[in-house]
Amino acid sequence: MLDKQLDTLLAHARAAGMPDLCDLPIPAARGLYTQLTSGTGAAPEGVAVRERPAAAGVPRLRLYTPLADGVLPVVVWYHGGGYVLGSLDDYDTLCRQLSVQAQALVVAVDYRLAPEHAYPAAFDDAWAALQWLTSEAGLAWLGAGADIKRLALAGDSAGAVLAAATCLQARDHGGPAITFQALAYPPAAGGYDGDFASRTSFAAGPTLTLRTMDWFNRLCFGDAGRAADTRGAPLHAASLAGLPPALVQLASHDALRDEALAFAQRLRAEGNTLTLVEFLGLAHGYLGQGGLVHAAGVAQRQLGRSLHDALHVAAGAVGG
Repeated sequence: MLDKQLDTLLAHARAAGMPDLCDLPIPAARGLYTQLTSGTGAAPEGVAVRERPAAAGVPRLRLYTPLADGVLPVVVWYHGGGYVLGSLDDYDTLCRQLSVQAQALVVAVDYRLAPEHAYPAAFDDAWAALQWLTSEAGLAWLGAGADIKRLALAGDSAGAVLAAATCLQARDHGGPAITFQALAYPPAAGGYDGDFASRTSFAAGPTLTLRTMDWFNRLCFGDAGRAADTRGAPLHAASLAGLPPALVQLASHDALRDEALAFAQRLRAEGNTLTLVEFLGLAHGYLGQGGLVHAAGVAQRQLGRSLHDALHVAAGAVGG
């Protein structure tokens, strides 16, 4: 059963004639996505923000620093939006919240979007950002208050896939060492078919529709709508062993629920430490609804708290 507050919110949106994202021109879809992510809640005070412009193959980065004493861990955040939508501004409040909740420096990555920049541009930017942040120049930009040895990657939806795929890349290239990965509702199959009943059960939403997901996949991956390799489809990696401890959050009313679950099940089966949480009654994109839907706020805070515990407590104490 759909959460009552979310049901009411969506009923108002339908009454107002809100279109499906895939039925809009891309600039209009991006504008609507900004509205859809505006329900995150209040931005906490006291978070310092500064940016590094895109340069030398590294995308624009935005750094969030909470009021805190001592050296802080680092969280690299990759936003959602199907590789087509989303921006640093759309996720600004969420990143401020995570910075305070995790007591960490949060670095949001402004990766390139499709169709202007097709696959694997988003992944290339995700990987380039991580490599630069852990370089001498990146450490200097982060400042003396950053403890890069306590490093997490996190994201929602397409951003969760970028985080997971970047963890795989780091594993296969000898680093950087990553302490934790936090993944909210990742489309881990990269457009490939599978035993994913949720795609049928929730093809019409209530938030993300299968039509829009297919639209995202075609715009990013090409006419076939499937990622060419595991950089966009980590579920199909030959091995998921030897990865950082993970949090995977699912929404029960999400067409992508089953492929995210399949990814989590493979993580656990192949020996990784995993915390798997499913939020009953919520739908895809709930991190943008934390200020409007109580259960979505609980989910958002759980994400922040998991990052905090993984980065401030021994990694072995997280998951099971």
